Order: sequence, then C-alpha cells, then structure tokens
Amino acid sequence: MTQPLDSQLSFTLNGESVSVKDVSPAMTLLEYLRLSGRSATKEGCGDGDCGACTVALIGAGAGGQPHYQAVNSCLIPLGAVAGRQVLTADGITQCHIPKDAFVKEPVTADQLHPVQAAMVETGGSQCGYCTPGFIMSLFAAYYDGTPDDLSVEGNLCRCTGYIPIRRAAQMVAEATVQDQFSERLLSASTQLSPLAYTTQNNGQSEQFHRPTQLSEVLDLLQQHPDATLVAGATDLGLEMSWHRQRYPMLISLEAVGELRQIHQTDELVEIGAAVPLSHIETTLHGLFPSLDEMIHWFAARQVRNRATLGGNIGTASPIGDLPPVLLSLDAVLKLAGPGGDRMLPLANFFTGYRQTELQPGEVIVSVQIPKTPAPGTARRLSQAYKIGKRGTDDISIVAAAFVVDVDGSNQILHARLGYGGVAATPARAIAVEEFLVGKPWTMETIQAVKPILQEAFTPLTDLRGSAEYRKRLVVNLFEKFFVEFP
Repeated sequence: MTQPLDSQLSFTLNGESVSVKDVSPAMTLLEYLRLSGRSATKEGCGDGDCGACTVALIGAGAGGQPHYQAVNSCLIPLGAVAGRQVLTADGITQCHIPKDAFVKEPVTADQLHPVQAAMVETGGSQCGYCTPGFIMSLFAAYYDGTPDDLSVEGNLCRCTGYIPIRRAAQMVAEATVQDQFSERLLSASTQLSPLAYTTQNNGQSEQFHRPTQLSEVLDLLQQHPDATLVAGATDLGLEMSWHRQRYPMLISLEAVGELRQIHQTDELVEIGAAVPLSHIETTLHGLFPSLDEMIHWFAARQVRNRATLGGNIGTASPIGDLPPVLLSLDAVLKLAGPGGDRMLPLANFFTGYRQTELQPGEVIVSVQIPKTPAPGTARRLSQAYKIGKRGTDDISIVAAAFVVDVDGSNQILHARLGYGGVAATPARAIAVEEFLVGKPWTMETIQAVKPILQEAFTPLTDLRGSAEYRKRLVVNLFEKFFVEFP
C-alpha cells in the first residue's frame, strides 16, 4: 500500500522546523540553502569533490546509534532530507542565531563551537570559502571522537594550507564533548518515515517516494515502470546538481529495512544494497582486505557516508570502483522483482556499457560474498589497486582486484582477476585465470602470463589515459600484486 501524496517536504534545519512546497524534490539541498538566503554553505565544484558544501545530517551509524554524518549537500536531493535534522556552519554556535543573515550582536569567542574556536585560534582560514566545509567535517568527527586528517580528506583548501587546519583538529581531538549538540544527538531518532511528495514544476508533475518495505518498492515500480531509483544519490546527484535531466518519479531506497542489513555466516557475508559504504568500512573491516583497500580509495568520507554498494553496481559504470573487487571475490547478487527473488553471479550481471541483466521491475536486494577459499588452500592472497590522478575522491583510470589461492606447495588452486576502466563493463581476465590454475605462484609464472594479460582487454583512449597506458597498467598491477604477495 502506497502513501497518500503530500504537497510539502518538512525537515529540521539548524534546530528550526522547515516546510517547503512547490519545490522540485530533485533540487539539491545546497541549491535550496543558497536560494533561501542561507549562504554560509558554499558551492565550489558542485560535484562532491571539494567539500565546500559539507553539512551534517543526523543519521544511523554502523551500529544503529545516532551520529552526525558529514555529507556533500550538492549531491543530496531535497526529498532525501525530509524528516531529517540538518546542520550547517552557521547553525552550530553555542547560542541561537537569528534566521536572517544579519546578526545584530556579533558572536563572541565563547559562543563559538569548539571546532570553530580551534580554527580561529590556529589561523585555519584565509579567504574562508572552504572553511564552512572544513568546520562541518570536523564537527561531525568531533562527536565521533575522530577529528583527524581522515575526517577532512574530502575538503580542499587552496590558500590557507593544511597545517593550521590539522592543528585545529588536534586541538579538539581530546576535548570533552558535552553541549547542546551532543544532547540533541542522544535524543535523536534515526528512523525514516515513509514519504510520498508531489509537486508541479514548470507545469510538469514530479513525485518523490520513500517507501520503508521492499514490497512497496516493487509495487511502485509496477505502477511507474519508468521511475528512477535513488539511494545515496552520489552518482545521480551529479545530474541533479547540474540540472541535466528531469526526474518525474524518484523512488528512494534508503529507508527500506531489507536493503540496509549486513548478515554473516561461516560461509558468506550478505550486504544489503542500500548499506552505506562507511558502514561496510566499519562493520566488515579486516574480513576482505581488497574490499578494505578499495573503499579507502573510493572517495572521501562525505561520499562514503551516502554511497551504497547497490548503487555502485547498479549504475553499471565501467569505471565503478567496487565491481572489480566483487568480481574477484565471486560475489553473487540477490535480485527481487514481480516474479520473485533470484540469484545471479555478478560476473553475469553486466551486459554492455551501462547495461545489466536487471529485468523491468527488479531491484538489487543484496550482495553475497563467499568467505571460504578453494578446498586445499594454504594461503589466500588478495588485494585491490586504484590508479587515478588523485589519491581519494577521483575517477579511476584503471582499477584492479586480485584473489589467488595457493596450496602448501605454492601451486595455484584458484585465481580471479577483476578489472575496471579497460572495457565497456567491469570484467574478469578469464583466460588468464584459467592459465594460472595449476601453475606455481612464482615470478616465472607471472612473466609467462604477461603476454596473455597484455591482450586480455581493448581499452579506449580518453582524457584520463591512453589505451596503451591502460594496457600497461593491466599487466603491471598484477606483477605488483605478486611482488607484494610473493
């Protein structure tokens, strides 16, 4: 049963209730903040790369407890913040600031939030354009007890230099947290309510649905087969940020309980399609080294707090970071549709550029990853690599992930080589895998397989790299893997 349509979106912004009508649910939170006069949150790149637009949401942590999440407001559709509590840089002082931008009484030093005061004391701001984003990343980390370099990895500064900002993080790292924001956090609810919002935009209808059960998602897809599914919106948000297309019907998956669970058995791990990457990073750390490695380089924390495993697979991008890892781990997808559930190996999921085996009305429910190596395995060797022009928060030129199981005599029992950025889809080097089985795990074997690997893919040349460069990376990364795991 679907929710009755409502004509307004409501959320809490800096402690005040906000209701909006006649606004596109695909408008980004950043655009709303700027248009409504709340200009302390800055727009830099509009792509989620620079962090200037960072705000904090109250959401559920990996253990279900409420916590502040630093997120890029340029990538979040307004519909996704309905029912949430949002904080911006101009709303975290220790006193109430009037809603209008002109404060008659200047805020004094003792009224600043501790992270703001630390930035002032260390001289962490010059032009100030990036400062609100740094403040909000540190703000969220402050209440998690993790204000460090990693907490601001998604924020770029072009003039101040990072040393004063790092000193500010160090200043607040040992501080005792007890203020109105920690009290608000303790009393916050992270339960998202169902939502069905409708509006007219330029004479055309737009709807945003947020069901809470998988059956409701499937019903909505039956009624609206052309609807667009959205979870974290870190990919789709790029289109929304730049207004490149309309979205008459958006169905949000982030409140669907069946899609937000992680289950483990002795044989496998099952990860819900709507589980944020930051939760996977915390909950499954140490279980799959290649997954740990790729999530670290996937993007900055603001993106990992929103991005989901199902979204990264479902977009079917040939340069998606996680599919090569999941291919190397023999992941299997659980799909649900009008005909029921079915299981499909990820290796059979991608059929062409941005094309998949998903049938009309189907959704990705979860990803299952086996935990057990091949029978007779004495050692499992596993690692992932991402080559890009920047470290984190960049599109990969080539991504690769490898799994090799060897027995006590160092003979290869099982091999998986997953790659991204070298074909129209994420792909395995199957001929190479077959060649490796039964061979000794030695440099001689690596040298013998290199000519086969060199011809395994026919990548394209683009602005990020030439086809020849990519071919070299395909070979060199596997050799690097052997050198690191002899």
